[in-house]
Amino acid sequence: MPKDGIGASTKRREDIRFLTGNGHYTDDINLRGQTYAVFVRSQVAHGKLNKVDTSTAAGMPGVLRVFTGEDFAAVGGVPCGWQVTDKHGKVMLEPKHPVLAQGKVRYVGDAIAVVVAETEAQARDAAEAVVVDIDELPAVIDMKAAVAGGPLVHDEIGSNLCYDWGFVEENKAATDAAFETAAHVTTLELVNNRLVPNAMEPRVAVGDYERSTGQHTLYTTSQNPHVIRLLMGAFVLGIPEQKLRVVAPDVGGGFGSKIFHYVEEAFVTFAAKVVNRPVKWTAQRSESFITDAHGRDHVTKIQLAMDKDGHFLALRTDTYANMGAYLSTFAPSVPTWLHGTLMAGNYKTPLIYVNVKAVFTNTVPVDAYRGAGRPEATYQLERVIDKAARELGIDPIELRRRNFVQPNEFPYQTPVAVVYDTGNYQATMDKLIEIADLAGFDKRRAESAKHGKLRGLGVNCYIEACGIAPSHLVGQLGARAGLYESATVRVNATGGIVVMTGSHSHGQGHETAFPQVIADMIGIPADSVEIVHGDTANTPMGMGTYGSRSLAVGGSAMVKATNKIIAKAKKIAAHLLEASDADIELKDGKFSVAGTDKSVDWGSVCLAAYVPHNYPLESLEPGLEETAFYDPSNFTYPAGAYACEVEVDPDTGKVKICSFAAADDFGNIVNPMIVDGQVHGGIGQGIGQALLESAVYDENGQLLSGSYMDYAMPRADDVPFYTVDHSCQTPCTHNPLGVKGCGEAGAIGSPPAVVNAVVDALQRAGHTSVTHIDMPLSPSRVWAAMQA
Repeated sequence: MPKDGIGASTKRREDIRFLTGNGHYTDDINLRGQTYAVFVRSQVAHGKLNKVDTSTAAGMPGVLRVFTGEDFAAVGGVPCGWQVTDKHGKVMLEPKHPVLAQGKVRYVGDAIAVVVAETEAQARDAAEAVVVDIDELPAVIDMKAAVAGGPLVHDEIGSNLCYDWGFVEENKAATDAAFETAAHVTTLELVNNRLVPNAMEPRVAVGDYERSTGQHTLYTTSQNPHVIRLLMGAFVLGIPEQKLRVVAPDVGGGFGSKIFHYVEEAFVTFAAKVVNRPVKWTAQRSESFITDAHGRDHVTKIQLAMDKDGHFLALRTDTYANMGAYLSTFAPSVPTWLHGTLMAGNYKTPLIYVNVKAVFTNTVPVDAYRGAGRPEATYQLERVIDKAARELGIDPIELRRRNFVQPNEFPYQTPVAVVYDTGNYQATMDKLIEIADLAGFDKRRAESAKHGKLRGLGVNCYIEACGIAPSHLVGQLGARAGLYESATVRVNATGGIVVMTGSHSHGQGHETAFPQVIADMIGIPADSVEIVHGDTANTPMGMGTYGSRSLAVGGSAMVKATNKIIAKAKKIAAHLLEASDADIELKDGKFSVAGTDKSVDWGSVCLAAYVPHNYPLESLEPGLEETAFYDPSNFTYPAGAYACEVEVDPDTGKVKICSFAAADDFGNIVNPMIVDGQVHGGIGQGIGQALLESAVYDENGQLLSGSYMDYAMPRADDVPFYTVDHSCQTPCTHNPLGVKGCGEAGAIGSPPAVVNAVVDALQRAGHTSVTHIDMPLSPSRVWAAMQA
């Protein structure tokens, strides 16, 4: 077998171009005759749009055209990709999201007008000359106030409540009854703070139009170009798919924020036809803060009912989930099907009821951010379990073990619809205790005390659902797209392979890991395989990359297509070797007849497929290329256990993370080094949420943390060296690779570990009244909690 196949920690081949400055990003694309777009955005959170005076701007040097909402009166709104039905059977309220504001502005950053000019500087100068007449209206920022009768964000729908979702509704009465008779009930109210995604590369969109053919092309920073083509072409601009090409070249990080279809993409595509020249828009960082979809922003009350021995009896939650001013592409699904279905966690809780009220406010739209619903579920659950352990006087690890789903209980049907196929939560906890050296904690705590610091230990578990599927099920749940993945495997005449995948890589290492799989299957070097992605013109229709789905779903499609290739290649080899294809074996890149020394190498078979001089043309067509689509039968369920140790400065409240350990079960591993990197990055983002990051609005809807001066991103000295392990492997039972997904785990499991550790440090120091501190745990918040 090749040394660079499955299981090898081969270096990422794409990093050569990234590290040498040869990456090809959307902003690197400059087309002949290109013009530049600059948006005029609302500076108020809520207002009646009376008039947009573009006369002065239109006459300024270099200006080709100034667009306003009137130009898009006949154009569709930006669609939402998921429709949720509430607990009463009522479909969610879904207001129109215009490309440019019409009649009202609804958040700071709402697009009002766009100047298209010869240069970006000319467009920016002219944008400042656009005069906007707005009657400012009271803004509604607080979700509970919005539902209780605050100003309407969308007058035409008559309410700020998008939906009131209950799950599982038939469990509610039994769940409530279990609380009435429980020996102990733990209650916790918490906030999952709003986050700004802050991908390294800001969003960019370049529209082009070829008048002679009617062909539109959009170059964009997207995680799923095929979905953008579908949504924008069919629902916004009315462009037939065959006349619309979407290209997403190298993308510098996404974390979910580049899944969605944004108004800027629709605008440049539309404007390029109008001005008959390419139109380019590049976000400034301050613009990204108020236009990229934000993440999280939940306010929750969670209750856990237990018997006298600490066994979980029932769980119920009430959550307010912020949608912002408009419904982003997958926003409705995040606090519902990606959140409620994970509230069982790693535990055997017989009864669970989840209520979610999705609310419109005068803020930036909110959608999926790394983990998307699963971090919110894990944070609630693991915080309330930790609080319950303290109230009952049970060790937090022991309380979790007492309630784990046991290895012999898989497949396990949860009370929230999903079925876990495999897992071993005891094993990952055992591994965590080992790699985190929990036995040495007391000694380390004593050492910290000598230096005047309060040391704490936080432990938690997580489970997530990845590879969202199957399509027929999610369709019933409201998804407006399929959730399969695709791959075309093309074998060249000399044996090299090109794989065209519907998945998209924006930091995951697909160009390294995908070839490892094919190399392993055929027995050829991984560098014989090239990966093509990101261009709807030369890849099969696919759903893109998000939800830790690329290998589990996209990789499985690739395996299916490769199996078709191997089956056909065996028929060719059988003909060349004058044997039955049933007797042909493939090993180490060589086809042989079982039980004989007769063989033919991979390259010779490939050449025969394209130079069919000695070929069974009567039964087999020439060529060696296959396409496959893979639609999973179930989610995959990565799981793990995390431990964090912190030191708290009692004089200032500053928190230092001393160590962080993660024991994950990702099923089978293709490239351990890439998996390590994914976990490291996720933990870093989770630490950022727990200690530093928060998007803060004032009562007027102004984003107070709208730049890096006020929005604190984690830096190198804010995070420790991580200890990660993924040796506890229970392979997924329903995909051909046995993989589960790893891209979001770190961001899901780390926030509660950090908060648990800080609360533990304060509790051990005698601050027993401190049972919770909302994220981010800034020095001022921690210090205030200690004083209280």
